[in-house]
Amino acid sequence: MEKQEIRAAAGGAAVVGVAFGMARYAYGLTLPDMQAEFDLSEQLSGLVASATFVGYLIGLLGVPVLVARRGPRAPTSVGGVCGALGCAMVALSPNAAVLATGAVLAGSAAGWVWAPYSDVLRAVADPRHRPTLLAVVTTGTGVGLVGLGALGLLAPLVSWRLTWAGIAVAAAVAATLNLRLVPALPPPERQEGGQRLHLGRLLGRLLVPLLYTVTYFVAITVYFTYASDAAEEAGLADWAPALVFALIGLGGLVAFWTGRMTAALGPAGVGAASLGVVGLALGGLGLASGAPLVLGSAVVLGAGFMVGSSVLAIWTAHVEPERPGTAFTVALVVGAVTSIVTPAVTGSLVPSAGLGTVLVSSGAVAVVSAVALAAGLPVGAAVRRTRARTT
Repeated sequence: MEKQEIRAAAGGAAVVGVAFGMARYAYGLTLPDMQAEFDLSEQLSGLVASATFVGYLIGLLGVPVLVARRGPRAPTSVGGVCGALGCAMVALSPNAAVLATGAVLAGSAAGWVWAPYSDVLRAVADPRHRPTLLAVVTTGTGVGLVGLGALGLLAPLVSWRLTWAGIAVAAAVAATLNLRLVPALPPPERQEGGQRLHLGRLLGRLLVPLLYTVTYFVAITVYFTYASDAAEEAGLADWAPALVFALIGLGGLVAFWTGRMTAALGPAGVGAASLGVVGLALGGLGLASGAPLVLGSAVVLGAGFMVGSSVLAIWTAHVEPERPGTAFTVALVVGAVTSIVTPAVTGSLVPSAGLGTVLVSSGAVAVVSAVALAAGLPVGAAVRRTRARTT
């Protein structure tokens, strides 16, 4: 690989790792301590959590506008600033209002930073290397989750504010690296001669990846929403959620090889495998009666979670090679909406059905969806198409 390709992927992995692996999940990890210090009600805590997803959506929707005007590196810089400033506000917050504002700003960072790297790598990387480089960028999330888990394990010894302060510093460092490693590029529209985007046609081409996106985001949202509750029901200590996040990150490092997996099975084949793995993790969490199964499910979830998100970036770029960033943004918007709706649906089912039943049922849906996706996939043809794209 060329030096410029490696530098761009490294910068992307740093920013995505902090925004997605740390800033996006820090609120849920530190919420009990913040509730105790600021006397936050469950209702207010839930409103702030929802607002962080709104900030994430605003960032996603702002990406195409900013990319069209300033090029694909611009939104990644905005996301880096949002992450650093938002986390610093939470770490230093004197009251609930400042805390909420900072949490929403930090949550928006994830919306700004991920999709633009599809356009960055399209511009700087050889087509043969793009799947691997996209996987490297995405797998930065796994490294970020390990860092978040480590900060979460240290926080009880000092303060929950340490977690947020550490993320603020990491976000500032990542944003600086991104500016140094990722080249400033003109807007893709200028490179492509001003071709107009037909959204209906784009959605038609993305139909299968978007159906995968819905099922995938339902499954991982259920897991992340209830992992701490399941750990508590299984009798784990208060520090267990931080360890769960770290193990998810460690399990997710396998996603560095998503490019090779995609070359062998095609994007849909890897997507089906990822859904199956996530489904197994959900089933294990739902049936867990002690620490081994809870912690084991976290490692398994990490593999399916990170490979599944990496292949989505590769898949959308494969379907729409001329506008990979736009295609990926569409998928992420669908995923964000799914993530907002899912907790409301599952939350209404848990009181009557029980947490274990909801987790196992969600896992079963993911596995059935994986089988359906695999059944409709002529693997050999998918492999030939993938190889044709990369040669």
